[in-house]
Amino acid sequence: SHGDRRSQAKAGRASGLIYPLSLAIYCTSWTFFGSVGFATRTSTDFLAIYVGPILMIGLGAGVLRRVIQLAKAHNITSIADFIGARYGKSQAVAATVALIAIIGSVPYIALQLKAVASSLETILSEDQAFSHIPILGDMALMVTLAMAAFAVLFGTRQTDATEHQHGLMLAVATESIIKLVAFLAAGIFVTFWMFSPHELIERAMKTPEAVRAINYAPSIGNFLTMTLLSLCAIMLLPRQFHVSVVENSSDAEVGRARWLFPLYLVAINLFVIPIALAGLVSFPFGAADPDMYVLALPMEGGADLLSVAVFVGGLSAATAMVIVECVALSIMVSNDLVVPLVLQRRPEGRAGGADFSDFLLRSRRLAIFAIMVMAYFYYRALGNTQLAAIGLLSFAAIAQLAPSFFGGLLWRRATARGAIGGMLVGFAVWLYTLFIPSFMDSSTSGILLLQHGPFGIEALRPQALFGADLPPLMHGVIWSLSLNILTYVLLSLARRPSSIELVQADLFVPNTLAPIAPSFRRWRTTVTVQDIQTTVAQYLGPDRARHSFEAFSARRNVRLEPAAPADFELLQHAEHLIASSIGAASSRLVMSLLLRKRTVSAKAALKLLDDSHAALHFNREVLQTALNHVRQGIAVFDDDLQLICSNRQFGDLLNVPPHFIQFGTPLREILEFMDVSNPADPVEREALLARRLAA
Repeated sequence: SHGDRRSQAKAGRASGLIYPLSLAIYCTSWTFFGSVGFATRTSTDFLAIYVGPILMIGLGAGVLRRVIQLAKAHNITSIADFIGARYGKSQAVAATVALIAIIGSVPYIALQLKAVASSLETILSEDQAFSHIPILGDMALMVTLAMAAFAVLFGTRQTDATEHQHGLMLAVATESIIKLVAFLAAGIFVTFWMFSPHELIERAMKTPEAVRAINYAPSIGNFLTMTLLSLCAIMLLPRQFHVSVVENSSDAEVGRARWLFPLYLVAINLFVIPIALAGLVSFPFGAADPDMYVLALPMEGGADLLSVAVFVGGLSAATAMVIVECVALSIMVSNDLVVPLVLQRRPEGRAGGADFSDFLLRSRRLAIFAIMVMAYFYYRALGNTQLAAIGLLSFAAIAQLAPSFFGGLLWRRATARGAIGGMLVGFAVWLYTLFIPSFMDSSTSGILLLQHGPFGIEALRPQALFGADLPPLMHGVIWSLSLNILTYVLLSLARRPSSIELVQADLFVPNTLAPIAPSFRRWRTTVTVQDIQTTVAQYLGPDRARHSFEAFSARRNVRLEPAAPADFELLQHAEHLIASSIGAASSRLVMSLLLRKRTVSAKAALKLLDDSHAALHFNREVLQTALNHVRQGIAVFDDDLQLICSNRQFGDLLNVPPHFIQFGTPLREILEFMDVSNPADPVEREALLARRLAA
């Protein structure tokens, strides 16, 4: 249960640091190696990559809290699942998000392969004997296979994608400490051992390359563009959504992350500029890759042990990112691409006779290897592209999810059609203005296309659409996001939301108005309780399914007769359970296929399912309106002591912030906030809390 997982997460004094440190998976080998290389060319521009996350986590924690509460309430498994659930549990929306996330993440994974391969080549540069062996000499191929194997071993051991993976998160947190300590050690060695601060500045002012970097005038437009991209990335990158939302155990973790995570980002960037200047001073132009200065400098200074530590730090930064990213992407592949195809094409998938739990694990493992192979071939096509350029390319792709994601939290009128149209248009513009030009610098035809446009139409030049004279990154981001938002709004306004879209909008966008009765027909279906139980067991396994239905029966104080018709509450309970394994959109598809066996058409089955959502939602809204007119403070908790509903007076009476009074908030967190009696001894305080929960 969720409560068991919370108690596991809270075991141990150091567990409170795991969540903030796991967020530091944002700092990949791009941070560890690429920030220094970026600083050698653009001075302080690299800081924009960290301003966005600090603003989002430090100042915008309310948004993160809202997303976490929604994810817990709906058994959300991924960023694709979240956006798909908002737009009527649309399979098309979820699949679109999954495809964009996969394509956009491949360059980022390739960045890690490039960084690790380059660092291996740097540290082994004095011994080239092994490089004559064809396979072993291909560093990137070895790294690809090793990382894919680790991702499979660590991340595909269970079908429930909402289940907390404490071992994986502990490993990620440990790697965050390793890379921070290694980078700080390298910075201290370079700044205070190889040079003194005064000597470093003095020599830098006499080195043309260093002077050029110091005198670089940052572009405000570029800085703001990168800040916007990083602000979106900290929420929307598949691995970031996984560690910050899916793996979150309590609101207290977000509170700690608000100040610990920004401090981490500041600490890991303290010595970026000194290392960059030291590299420009120490190595003649072209003698060493600027992205590798953090490793090359300790080697140049004869610090062999530190060189190994720095290499391990960079390897940790890359490995953590690749493992969690591949796990998150593989969940999207299986839940939002593979499962829907299998369900609609395989008869046994409809008949309810196939066990999908093993199939889900196999599909996720194959997806991990496929993604890693794509990243490897992309790496091979990169040439000498700088690490920062690859990372920004991925950030711009993932940013195409932002209008649908943030718009879905704010605008009730938004529809699935608008979300799909906006994302596809924005992604197409990203391909044309940013992705394709990244491969064109090395060929004559590519250079001609960049300079004169397709068929000589200069208005369509990929990096200067309609004559816009902007830096390439800023140009691509402005055009892609502007057209994305415009399409999103226009297509959403072109047609009224469907009933299920309205229901989901009510859940995702807070509404203080009195409910309006939906126009759903009377509930009527011949699907039996046994049909429901058999279908759920396919995805969760018979034991977990049986325990869940027993708890459901005890909670409602009814006996579930196998041959009895299923009511809409049981149907919604089953859909919620299946969503924990295959996501909300695919779960809706599973239930519609089950209903289709007893109804005349697929459209009728979906209408019946959507009406059940509307009926339940309307009943909750009527209850909420009635509670808000009662003068006493009222709150209702389920058997797991999670908040089901409450009125405004409850929050006012206890002086509890609004974000605590949300569906799914554990009673324990409310009591912790109130800090009841607050004994000085933490053990005594925990014992008191346990007694109050048991009362």
